Amino acid sequence: MNPIFLLFRFRTEWVSCLLHGLAMTLLVGGSSAVVAAADGQVAPQPPNILMIVSDDQAFGDYGFMDHPVIRTPHLDKLASESALFRRGYTPTALCRPSLMSMITGLYPHQHRVTGNDPRQLPGMAPERFAELRGQLIARIDSIPTIPGRLGERGYVSIQTGKWWEGNYSRGGFTAGMTRGFPQPGGRHGDDGLDIGRKGLQPLLSFISSAAEKKTPFFAWYAPMLPHTPHNPPPRLLEKYRAEDRPIELARYFAMVEWFDETCGEVLQHLDATGIAENTLVVYVTDNGWIQSTPDMQLSDAWTHGFAPRSKHSAYEGGIRTPIMYRLPGRIRPADHRQVATTLDVMPTVLQAAGLEVPAGLPGIGLLPFLTGTAELTRDTVCGEGFTHDVADLEKPDASLLTRWCVSGQWKLILSWDTTPDRYAFVHAGNERAPQLYNLEQDPAEKRNVAADHPKIVAELGEKLSQVWKVPRGSIQQQGLK
Repeated sequence: MNPIFLLFRFRTEWVSCLLHGLAMTLLVGGSSAVVAAADGQVAPQPPNILMIVSDDQAFGDYGFMDHPVIRTPHLDKLASESALFRRGYTPTALCRPSLMSMITGLYPHQHRVTGNDPRQLPGMAPERFAELRGQLIARIDSIPTIPGRLGERGYVSIQTGKWWEGNYSRGGFTAGMTRGFPQPGGRHGDDGLDIGRKGLQPLLSFISSAAEKKTPFFAWYAPMLPHTPHNPPPRLLEKYRAEDRPIELARYFAMVEWFDETCGEVLQHLDATGIAENTLVVYVTDNGWIQSTPDMQLSDAWTHGFAPRSKHSAYEGGIRTPIMYRLPGRIRPADHRQVATTLDVMPTVLQAAGLEVPAGLPGIGLLPFLTGTAELTRDTVCGEGFTHDVADLEKPDASLLTRWCVSGQWKLILSWDTTPDRYAFVHAGNERAPQLYNLEQDPAEKRNVAADHPKIVAELGEKLSQVWKVPRGSIQQQGLK
């Protein structure tokens, strides 16, 4: 190899490392957060990372989001100390693909876990269905994940709560609660689903151990809360009972506060162990939820506890979530009005840990913006919705139902025809023609103005095409693909 090239590469890598070390020292706050490297040089101590994931919760069901009844004092405090994005979005409104997008930083059509389960056709042998489940889980084996990448930086990690992708180790975690398919109960978390509902000891013990060893950690706290079953502690249910409030709603409200209490216990443990100042806390929700109640008079075909236009839909009630980032002394608390997406989590976490962000991730690393060294100019986020059961493991578009784009005050929803599955009732009443809403004037998405603004429909449709050129066109898409 040319010696001049070798010298140039050495000098380039040396400068890159020097700048990286300087940036990380500034990020973690100076000498109090540095440790001695193996070669005797001073190296930055990367922050611990705690990721809190709510399960089936509406974006407005928090005190800090001005809910008139629900009380969430611990998350309210977190919001006041965080960079808060009230207009946060998940790229898809169903549990498994949403979680997979968080942990990989990819859209569902990219990681190809588009639904919760493979589609079980009539007469399919159990062995064949199990084979398909195994193939769907195997997607995680070939895709970089947050805990896997953090392991390169010396992090230990723990999975607690919801986890669909087999044993926790397949996601790159060094510890965890979920045994995973094909173990009994391994569909979406097995033993991991006890966290929060039956205490927090596995998570708290892990944090204490890592803190004692001064080892950076990544903790995934994704309890099945406030998800059904809605069986809150009686003391909380009594708090929300009211003569004019359906009991279904009271139970859900109580579940939200129960979840908040568990978050408070975890956050207080960070304080008690003395590591809160060097722990990045990330808060998101997998998808929305609007509680169904008898007064809604839903049809007999509606067999689930969530109402239309919420979970598993492209409407705000399904895809919107507050997103928070807290790192005391480094991330400035602020109430941001820009849009954000859970696809930003992976690149932002990697930046905080001092790791290179892979090229091609659809989200953006927010750390420069959060620390006040750059502007956030993005005004558009996109997403997609699929059938609950995956129609074809190799063709994401075979299960495609909707795609959506939020840009400024505008939101476009496009629909696709696909073979219905056992959850077809969720989408049966939704409008199938292109839908355009002005979210500033019509936050409840009641007035479709697509016919009045064909140019905006075309512009947002083109933005979707730049994200993913779907092989087959949407319903009445007027040539857009």
